[in-house]
Amino acid sequence: MSERPSPVARMAPSAWNIANGLTVLRLLLVPVFGWLLLWDDGHQAGARWWAFAVFAFAMVTDRIDGDIARSRGLITDFGKVADPIADKALVTMALVGLSMIGDIPWWITLVITVREWGITAMRFWVIRHGVMAAGRGGKVKTLLQALALGFFVIPRFSLPFSGALDLVAWVTLVAALVVTVVTGVDYAVDAFRLRRTSPRAMAKKAARAAARDRRPEA
Repeated sequence: MSERPSPVARMAPSAWNIANGLTVLRLLLVPVFGWLLLWDDGHQAGARWWAFAVFAFAMVTDRIDGDIARSRGLITDFGKVADPIADKALVTMALVGLSMIGDIPWWITLVITVREWGITAMRFWVIRHGVMAAGRGGKVKTLLQALALGFFVIPRFSLPFSGALDLVAWVTLVAALVVTVVTGVDYAVDAFRLRRTSPRAMAKKAARAAARDRRPEA
């Protein structure tokens, strides 16, 4: 007698869940954050504080939605795609906005943005061969980026200890830049290795070898 499939096996989690809702909320907050950051060309302290509050809240939801999805079995295909896009959109908006108002050099924004979106594209490039999980270096990179960008979003010009905060912001940003580049190279190496050594790749190699062996000699 055949076994009846369990309800868990038969039912995949719905995309309409709280984890994905937080991801969508983070995406919707990106233009709000950008608008507040660029208000009066970044010279309005009140707007900058609100921008910082929105940025901090959005970064917190990034941690919360992942924890909820894993603990409650709410991992969905939509979440796998939308979550990294929401993260990259928020970081990109912060970098571009801060460069537009002259707080961060454009070359730093270019390096980090190309790395972030390039690795995201690479993940989709190898998705048929396997999932590139975020390692410890990637998590450190995310934390350093969040801290550095948060320090720069704060209206330091309105604070009495702006010099010390400037130093902390720059040290954190340089550390984030270094870790971003190093982990980007590691991910790229892992992606090319995965495409060569995954079961799918090995099966294709075996099929091509078998086809060559069956080919009649001239």
